[in-house]
Amino acid sequence: MVYWGNNICYLRKQRNLSQDALALELGMTRVKINAHENGRTVNPTVADMITFSAFFDLPVDLLLKRDLSAVSAEEYTAITSNSSNKATENQLRVLSITVDDQNDEYVDYVPVKAKAGYLAGHADPEYIAALPKYRFPGLSRNKTFRLFPTTGDSMVPVPEGSDVLAWYVNDWQSIKPGTLCIVVMRNQQEFVFKQLTLLGKSQLELKSLNEIYAPYTVRFSDVLEIWAFERYISGEVPQNRTELDEIKSLLLDMRHQLKTNKN
Repeated sequence: MVYWGNNICYLRKQRNLSQDALALELGMTRVKINAHENGRTVNPTVADMITFSAFFDLPVDLLLKRDLSAVSAEEYTAITSNSSNKATENQLRVLSITVDDQNDEYVDYVPVKAKAGYLAGHADPEYIAALPKYRFPGLSRNKTFRLFPTTGDSMVPVPEGSDVLAWYVNDWQSIKPGTLCIVVMRNQQEFVFKQLTLLGKSQLELKSLNEIYAPYTVRFSDVLEIWAFERYISGEVPQNRTELDEIKSLLLDMRHQLKTNKN
């Protein structure tokens, strides 16, 4: 369920503002404010989301997914006291989503052919709206899910070419050590599927399940998005490692060591 319109209306009234007064504060028309509050703006633009978020001093994700009118006075005070102007860099991100006529979120799928455009279009409602959409039973209604293709064997025993269903991580500091995640890097056209461990307040360790690949670290500033693993979809059944697999791993490890020594 998306609570965007309800929350805008609730927060406006909390500040004793009319729609005309809020429109004047935000540089919008009263008609536009009314459209947001009454759900006629199904996919708000990124610019509008940032404007409302900055004015009410609350994260976009909270405005979308939490019914603020239903929380207690104490909880509301706690929420507003931890508002977006106190958020760390990893919390200040805008996520575009798509919903159906009932305001329930779709699971958007980023196919291989769309991967190259994801860096530029990840926050563009039109780009996200054009992606294939699916439904999965049993998913939390309080999370945003997306489906990503994977390549390579770095996460074996997860089969190569699997599609990973994952949910959006807003607060990177909350990531538990060894959490499986899809990591979208700012300067790469690939989605990295790794185990994540937080290193201090500005770095992450990325580790493969396949032990022949060495762990490495990245800075928060190099990361665009993080999506925590929910499940994977594959047409293959994971196989137990055979002696041939062990030999292959040993040879690949030797090649990696020789390349490292040469460098």
